[in-house]
Amino acid sequence: MSHRPQRKEKDCLNCGTIVQGHYCQNCGQENTEPKETFWGMVTHFFYDITHFDGKFFVTLKDLFFKPGFLSAEYIRGRRVAYLHPIRMYIFTSAIFFLVFFAVQGGSDDIMKVSGDEAYTRAQQDSALRRLDEELATDSSDKKLFELRALLADTTRPFHPSDMLPYMGEFTMLSTIGSRNYRTVREYDSVQKALPASEKDGWFRRLWNRKSAELNEKYPRNISDKAFRNKMGNVFLHKLSYLLFISLPLFAGLLKLLYIRRKNFYYADHGVFTIHHYILSFILLLLVFLWNALEGATDSDIFGILIAITILAWPVYLYKAMRRFYGQGRAKTLVKFLLLNLMGAIMLVILFTALLLFSIFQL
Repeated sequence: MSHRPQRKEKDCLNCGTIVQGHYCQNCGQENTEPKETFWGMVTHFFYDITHFDGKFFVTLKDLFFKPGFLSAEYIRGRRVAYLHPIRMYIFTSAIFFLVFFAVQGGSDDIMKVSGDEAYTRAQQDSALRRLDEELATDSSDKKLFELRALLADTTRPFHPSDMLPYMGEFTMLSTIGSRNYRTVREYDSVQKALPASEKDGWFRRLWNRKSAELNEKYPRNISDKAFRNKMGNVFLHKLSYLLFISLPLFAGLLKLLYIRRKNFYYADHGVFTIHHYILSFILLLLVFLWNALEGATDSDIFGILIAITILAWPVYLYKAMRRFYGQGRAKTLVKFLLLNLMGAIMLVILFTALLLFSIFQL
């Protein structure tokens, strides 16, 4: 309820209904004086903020220390003391992605290749000696000479991914068929020369033209920093879509696992899933924090905190399932393991689809 004075008149200013109390029973508008002073606006603003904060921190406390409790309270209809699940999901996901993109934005290479640290001078010399031994037995491969020149250049750092273009026909998006095309023009020329019965269908044409386009635009593919940055930007900015799509699918997996529990509707599984995702966002934010503090202080304690935070994830989910669905330890454990297995398969499929979608956005 606001702190503005109540109107003496009982007709609702919004819909005209005769109001029985402070709020209109028809549209829900509070029957207060429409004129408001500037000080009244300021105090109302701070009241709303503190009201939100009060609900938020109560919700956050119960979310952290009582796994599954908030979801159970919600489906029982006890909701007024807590922040609405969707509202809290939007708030925490917004904070998460702001921090996430801020962290990623600080890197000059968004999509780094795992284990792609630059060679030391000794490693570079060792690789050069091995390559010279290979060239002594086979000097017909021009790509090996190009790679040797790259290894011998001590004016620039050398990374393992720099070897990828010289190791066979490596491409990020391989063509469907026996031939790789280096340019779109080459592909179109070959297709034009083929009889109608042998030309690629629409899907193969779409795929192979995109492969040729990437080979032409980024000849070194994943070893090309410009390619990795462009690919990383597209992929990361689509990540929020993946999480949003995965949410109803995760709720569907819960519905499947508890299909014999007729008292749980799909929406109930959805509420449980939303609370789990909110908790996941918060745990990831803590991981970012511990990681930043570890880098700033070089203290091992933050590495331990990262491990504890990650390990708390599955433990929390198991306890939340047990409290919310009210089944025994053995049944909950089996369903917990099945949920993680099916969830992992679902995420692999979604990540693959997102990766391909991101490639086609380049």
